[in-house]
Amino acid sequence: MSFKSQLWKTRYGFYLAAIGSALGLGNLWRFPFIVGENGGGAFILLYIFMSVLIGLPLLIGELVLGRHTRKSTLASVKLLKLYRSPYKWIARLSVAVCLFILSYFAVISGWVLHYTVQFFVSIFQPSTLNQVSTFSVLMSKGWLQVALTSVHLLFSLIIVLKGVQEGIEKWSTYLMPFLILIVGIILFQTLSLPSSKEAMKFLFYPDFSSLKLNSLGSAIGHVFFTLSVGLGTMITFGSYMKESDHIPTAGFRVASLDIILSLLGAMIVFPIAILATDVPLTDPGLLFEVLPKFFSRMTGGSYFGFLFFLCLYIAALAASITLMEVVSTNLTQKKEDKKSAKSSLSFLNRHKSAIIVFVIALLISLFPSMSSSFLSSITLNEKSLLQIIDMILVEFLLPLIAIAFCFIITKGISEIDKERLFVDQRKIESQSLFPYWKFAIKYFIPVVVATGITLSAIGFFI
Repeated sequence: MSFKSQLWKTRYGFYLAAIGSALGLGNLWRFPFIVGENGGGAFILLYIFMSVLIGLPLLIGELVLGRHTRKSTLASVKLLKLYRSPYKWIARLSVAVCLFILSYFAVISGWVLHYTVQFFVSIFQPSTLNQVSTFSVLMSKGWLQVALTSVHLLFSLIIVLKGVQEGIEKWSTYLMPFLILIVGIILFQTLSLPSSKEAMKFLFYPDFSSLKLNSLGSAIGHVFFTLSVGLGTMITFGSYMKESDHIPTAGFRVASLDIILSLLGAMIVFPIAILATDVPLTDPGLLFEVLPKFFSRMTGGSYFGFLFFLCLYIAALAASITLMEVVSTNLTQKKEDKKSAKSSLSFLNRHKSAIIVFVIALLISLFPSMSSSFLSSITLNEKSLLQIIDMILVEFLLPLIAIAFCFIITKGISEIDKERLFVDQRKIESQSLFPYWKFAIKYFIPVVVATGITLSAIGFFI
């Protein structure tokens, strides 16, 4: 497969794929209960600040690294002559974390697929609408979760095997506009609920006394999770960008849309959750606890339930495709480097790498799939195995990798190349922001992220 075929055909395709990676279940499933855990409006304000001051500069940095090397994470570090340093282990850890997140993310995606199918069936058999299984029933069936996870990973594999232009870009172009449309329709419905006023007050009226010791770390971790920063995703995406694409502009648009979609996700879930009253806002299963019941009781609930969960599944599929693409691309380029620095990526190698990722991810996913049934006895501070995995990956490992990426960008790319890739002479704002971006990557981000990790660790054990 030639390098040219790995480039994005259009900026539109890149933005939609990046939005799919950013939106996923992070904004519609994870963000609402993280906001609930941290008291609402004050945390949202903190999250927005961290997105702009931390997430955006690092997102741009990863795109710069990918565009500069035209390689994935492992190959980029090697090309920058940092592979014999400790950074090679950071690069490997980044790929491993990406694989682990794909594995547990696929379990949550399986839940979404389950409800999508159930509401679809209820359209043709209305009598089954009131029989849509509760979340606790699904949680008790470990092997059903394994089956749903397997199907989801298989869907992701099929699309990844099509490549960037025929796979990710094509599917994102078709599916993401539809996703955004459905989110808008569901949002209109939830804002008409009598509980919407209370929900908006909770979300947008900041009560700083509700913040916790680990709130900074939670905000930073979630920013990295939804922007796919620290996973090497944006390094791979950056390697596919054209020379004419202005990286800071692309990064700003993706980060802005991510913030907007996070807020929309919360605005959809919280009016329904507050109306339900029997489910705590801090419950990781918040989305799946309240929405199926809400849809089963409303007029046209079969249609709205199907459209919402279809919308959510499309987002989850887009994110899983990206994660699988990143890991398989790293494996493919690693094999290429072992053979010859001049050899081209072969179609067969790409297929083999993607299938290997599929098999490993499926095996790892057995543990979070069984976390609420056969492995329910494994807990730590009242957190389930799946919650433990999420906390370790998102609040500790991703931020640590992000700090290392800051050092890789600072040491591995020359000042001339940084300026060439960041500054557009036709845009005065890019020239004025360049010094801040360098300062943020070199000093500000490592200090703030390290502080967040430390506070999270202290808050967890207190």
